[in-house]
Amino acid sequence: MLFLATFFPTWEGGAGVYDFVGEFMKATVDLADLLGLHLVMSRNAGKGEYKIMVAAMGWATAELIMSRCIPLWVGARGIEFDWKYVQMSFDSNISLVHYIAMAAGVWMFTRYDLPKSFRLPVTVLLGLCVYKAFLMELFVHVFLLGSWTVLLVKAVLTGSISLCSLFLFVTLVHSN
Repeated sequence: MLFLATFFPTWEGGAGVYDFVGEFMKATVDLADLLGLHLVMSRNAGKGEYKIMVAAMGWATAELIMSRCIPLWVGARGIEFDWKYVQMSFDSNISLVHYIAMAAGVWMFTRYDLPKSFRLPVTVLLGLCVYKAFLMELFVHVFLLGSWTVLLVKAVLTGSISLCSLFLFVTLVHSN
């Protein structure tokens, strides 16, 4: 956060203007997340499947607690019902699937026996994982989507990334 606040100040432009370069640079800082996932998985002993699950569940739990738990707990207990809490719950589940796919991608990328034919698809998959939030913001800004539509698009994009990650993972594990 200190790095983001120092090198990427808030946008001072107009109200309806999208800061494409600034948001892209902020998303690029998320490459450090991949490094953090790699460090977590390299410190744990065990099979690759367990490393992926431990890293992804830990990452998703920390993200859930830090960004969604308190608003969900305080707001959903109120007298008046609001659909944004249901959307927040669905978004948490989508994020969990995203982090599992991202951890699997990091694990596959750091394998020394990764075939050369897998290098490009895994790199593209990791790039999509890192820039998914940026692409979603850009998509929402361009097409002016509603909250449920955004959730659906996010679920479809995350599902596609996850299925590609699963396909590569199963192919890599069973080829050895």
